[in-house]
Amino acid sequence: MTRTLHVGIKSADRSGLEERLEAIDAGDDVEPSEPTLSIEDLETFGRVFRSTNLELLEAIVEHDPESIRELARLIDRNPLEVLDNVNELADYGLLEFEENGSAKRPVVWYDEIDADLPLI
Repeated sequence: MTRTLHVGIKSADRSGLEERLEAIDAGDDVEPSEPTLSIEDLETFGRVFRSTNLELLEAIVEHDPESIRELARLIDRNPLEVLDNVNELADYGLLEFEENGSAKRPVVWYDEIDADLPLI
């Protein structure tokens, strides 16, 4: 089953968020929503989804590395540069870290990105 992250260039849509959180707190059944990420502008989108970052995401999904150092080795890049890139991706919610002993293991929960790029 494909797990998709939907990405759009727009302000984060927080409409209905308060009501949704109140329903969850009250124990009501709440329909899961599609996972989405809003990027504020095209320049930021281009920086976050540049080819080096996409290569990292692809390597994480394909190889499930145990550490950032292993990820760097898989793509033949400097571990410090990879660390900078994965921290940026984590800041945008595109990956998470799991503690793996003394190492941080990068984890991606989706295997497809659907991007909505408005031209107007």
